[in-house]
Amino acid sequence: MARERAPRAKQQKQAKQKQQKQAKQKQQKQAEQQQKQRSKRGKGALPGGTGTGTGTGAATDAGGGPQDGAVGRGRSRRRGDRESVVADVGGGRAELVPDPDRPRAWTLLIDGAPQSHVDLDDPEHLGFEYQRRIGHAIDLLAPPGRPLRVLHLGGGAFTLARYVAATRPRSTQQIAERDEALVRLVRAELPLASGVRVRVRSMDAREALGAVPDGWADLVIADVFSGARTPAHLTSVEYVAEVRRVLTPGGWYTANIADGPPLTYLRGQIATVRDVFPETALIAEPGVLRGRRFGNAVLVAAALPLPVAELGRRAATDPQGARVEHGTALRDFTAGALPVRDATARDSPRPPVDAFPG
Repeated sequence: MARERAPRAKQQKQAKQKQQKQAKQKQQKQAEQQQKQRSKRGKGALPGGTGTGTGTGAATDAGGGPQDGAVGRGRSRRRGDRESVVADVGGGRAELVPDPDRPRAWTLLIDGAPQSHVDLDDPEHLGFEYQRRIGHAIDLLAPPGRPLRVLHLGGGAFTLARYVAATRPRSTQQIAERDEALVRLVRAELPLASGVRVRVRSMDAREALGAVPDGWADLVIADVFSGARTPAHLTSVEYVAEVRRVLTPGGWYTANIADGPPLTYLRGQIATVRDVFPETALIAEPGVLRGRRFGNAVLVAAALPLPVAELGRRAATDPQGARVEHGTALRDFTAGALPVRDATARDSPRPPVDAFPG
């Protein structure tokens, strides 16, 4: 009898181990699907750089190889043969999560909020919807392939700087990103391609803006969040006037703005930019424009007429179609909102707790 029980016990043990293995695989698959959904949604309320505060620092070349790591860096959850990278940075807890669908793509999260998506093999791939809308502006600002001078206020994982470098070789770019630990993390784990002309300044976005010569930039991109909110000093007429000062006569300003119902902040930002720039256009999903949910809107401004029809065509054909408001429709949308001044400026609204599901 003992000889008969032994094989049966072994079989039961093997069956139990098999069940445990299957349960573990199921849990891992569910986690990967959730992360895939987060990456593909691309509409987290405030992906992008930080670039805030009042600190200053020396400029550093971001195109080099790996540098000293950020404080508290470590490895965590595995995705296939890759692991997430976790580090304490100035803005909170940073995590680089591998994209299960792209072998060298990563999503940057800060305290759980999606900030950037980078594909090292394909820098022209823009995983977030708002970044694709800014990408349309980059494409339409000048003839294809023509180099630009670009100032990025907020760095994140340098996604848009990589896009400019790939689509417009020989472009000269500056990034204002105050979070030095985040910059070190990105440089070490997601290095820029060799030969790109990108300079990172570890200083406050508005302070960095003040150091740029008049008429230097063809494009200024503002994607600045600190603690999930855009700081007040980057929301005023005085700030936008500095943006216009550094632009060429034909230059453009683009800003990633996050808001939800009743859209008071978004309307105030439109009025603020319209106080400085004669030409403005707003790109957003209908659900955001109608105040149905919290989300991103991209504001484009210039001194000269914008290619509104082409912007609208490209936005409408995105995976998550958006529309462009301009002229009378945009004035009506603003609904009498007043420009924001330094003396009355406030941080952008805090996103709701369900802004980043999953």
